[in-house]
Amino acid sequence: MKNKIPLVLATRNSGKINEISAMISGLPFEVLSVEQFPGCPESSEPFSTYLENAKDKAKVVGDFCQTWALADDSGLEIQALQGAPGVLSARFAGPGATYRDNWEKVLREMDHVAANQREARFCCYMVLYHPSGKSFQTLGEMKGEIATTAQGNQGFGYDPIFWLPERNRTLAQLELSEKNKLSHRTKALELMVPHLEEISRSVSQI
Repeated sequence: MKNKIPLVLATRNSGKINEISAMISGLPFEVLSVEQFPGCPESSEPFSTYLENAKDKAKVVGDFCQTWALADDSGLEIQALQGAPGVLSARFAGPGATYRDNWEKVLREMDHVAANQREARFCCYMVLYHPSGKSFQTLGEMKGEIATTAQGNQGFGYDPIFWLPERNRTLAQLELSEKNKLSHRTKALELMVPHLEEISRSVSQI
């Protein structure tokens, strides 16, 4: 097949775009950013679940661009905080909160939580959508604990306080390449690859 299949990512995060592009580089897709489609609207993420938000993101972009769109919604869930911050992960400390604001609030709320009760997980729902109405969804997760102090300067978000017992360090202490192998987003994308392969086969037969 000479022409690649357009695949628009519902994100402006260059790191995420590069990561996804690398993972599907062997497939006949041209990975595009919403920034390449002037006027493309963005979802306001109005829902209370990751999956509903991911579906909305993908549909908004796919319908505007009239091609396949890939979106995800993810967050941190802490058992001792009854699943918080959850879908509010990006704004846990309030509107306009920085990454540091958010993880500092988590540490404050976890201050008196015992070491054996600090379980947490990152989860990522990913949705692949086409304007025809066809769609696929996957879930990836990464389990760990909440550290008692921030450690490391790699990564972003809650990485400095997300402790991986099997690595004896936080996500922010891992090299990006190692983190990407473990991440919830990578796991969700790995599960999405068979669907992308199916699409590429069907298009090649046209």
